Amino acid sequence: MIASMSGFPRGETTGAWGTLVCELRSVNHRFLEAGFRLPDELRAAEGEFRARLAKQLRRGKVDCTVSYRRAPGGGGTLEVDAPAMERVLAAVRVVARSLPNSGAPSALDVLRWPGVLREEAAGGEELLSAAHALFAATLEELSAARAREGERLREVLEQRCAGLEALVAAVRARLPEVQARVRARLNERVAELAASVDPERMEQELAVILQRLDVDEELERLSGHIEEVRRVIRGGEPAGRRLDFLMQELNREANTLSSKSQDLETTRAAVDMKVLIEQMREQVQNAE
Repeated sequence: MIASMSGFPRGETTGAWGTLVCELRSVNHRFLEAGFRLPDELRAAEGEFRARLAKQLRRGKVDCTVSYRRAPGGGGTLEVDAPAMERVLAAVRVVARSLPNSGAPSALDVLRWPGVLREEAAGGEELLSAAHALFAATLEELSAARAREGERLREVLEQRCAGLEALVAAVRARLPEVQARVRARLNERVAELAASVDPERMEQELAVILQRLDVDEELERLSGHIEEVRRVIRGGEPAGRRLDFLMQELNREANTLSSKSQDLETTRAAVDMKVLIEQMREQVQNAE
């Protein structure tokens, strides 16, 4: 079933480690493009998040934001990286030999050096597991929202297809009348000339004119494209690119129909077709 590319779900979960909030924002895009904003505690999970997203979605620009708020008093423990501290102190001793009058660094100075003091993240594996579960649930909600919006999109396209079909049928029903009018007009002009015309030659000329103005082929192609649109939106595969191509084809045939028309009602019908096709094209831009 056709799916939309729009959705804005939000998920939240809490535990002894604190609170996690996941927000996904999806809009239309030619390809799948994902952006992640994650807290430092969850940076390692980005690769798996991306893989899960790519497995579930085909197209769309998706922004994922995960925020983490620790529980009151739930900060991680501070640990000294002994090898890093020894490296810093060794460097200090080398400098002290070259600058004997320089003061020795305080313990606080050493702790401030990058890498000497590290904070063990609160929550650990439990926090990571909760983040994966929250992201999966929010992604499922996004897929469901896109499916619901896709169903609405399918209904809109079905309505526009029905409107196009009605216009095609109306133009086809007028073809005999239009052809008869062309024939009558040609006879009137011959009569005005008061000249003797070879009936066979006149029929040949009339056949050429009618062939040039014939729109039956355009109507057949329009009907075929409408049927293909219906088949695509009722199928189970991503339909956006195929539908975009079909909109171009529908518009091409409607333009040809308009350019060939020698009948006011047919011209109006062609304009109405182009309006409906443009409405469909705008909707299709959001189809996955």
